[in-house]
Amino acid sequence: MNFSHYNKKPENNTFKLFVFDMDSTLIDAEVIDELAKAAGVEEKVSKITEAAMNGEMDYTESFQMRVSSLKGLSYEKALAETDKIQIMPGAAELMTYVHENGGKTAMLTCGFSIAADKVKDLLNIDYVYSNDLVVKDGYLTGEATGPLRVTNAKKNVLDELVEKTGIPLEECLVVGDGANDICLFERAGFSIAFNAKPRVSEKAHAVVSKKDLRCVIPILESLRTPPKSKT
Repeated sequence: MNFSHYNKKPENNTFKLFVFDMDSTLIDAEVIDELAKAAGVEEKVSKITEAAMNGEMDYTESFQMRVSSLKGLSYEKALAETDKIQIMPGAAELMTYVHENGGKTAMLTCGFSIAADKVKDLLNIDYVYSNDLVVKDGYLTGEATGPLRVTNAKKNVLDELVEKTGIPLEECLVVGDGANDICLFERAGFSIAFNAKPRVSEKAHAVVSKKDLRCVIPILESLRTPPKSKT
């Protein structure tokens, strides 16, 4: 069975910077939903997350609502919850493939460093951008800081990353699943929707429908093949 397809073929076949979402892409979970379980507000938060990822709700508003719901959760309990989160099948193999072929990897997540730092170390990711949960006296305050808390913030961070690495946007490839990744899809040279919502898949160059990041590798292989010259 074919678990991936192209919406359109790329004009460019040289990609040097590979940018990934974290939640439901590099990890098999939504961190904020897992923290909500620990805080006893899972149902409320998961509904907001679903609406935000489907593009049915303003991301800035949804972010603030969900983070505020975590107020009073102990940081120790939050840490323990993130330790349970599993890396997405195939993530390690995909990162190895990218690095072995000379690519740089980045993770842009509207999630939190409490999980992102662990994922960075486990997968040897070159660049990571995330938010921080504010902690006071050992408990979450219901607030967050960081560069990825508002609608389309990922676009600004991608521009910063491009400037830092010197790799142009057309040589960036993005993998993500939520509505907040669409702004990246619109700027990068190539985009892959991974088990994404329908609205997101429509915006991507290629779609992977199996929860295994190894399915991305054949797509990358095809992109590395030089286009045939016209005769």
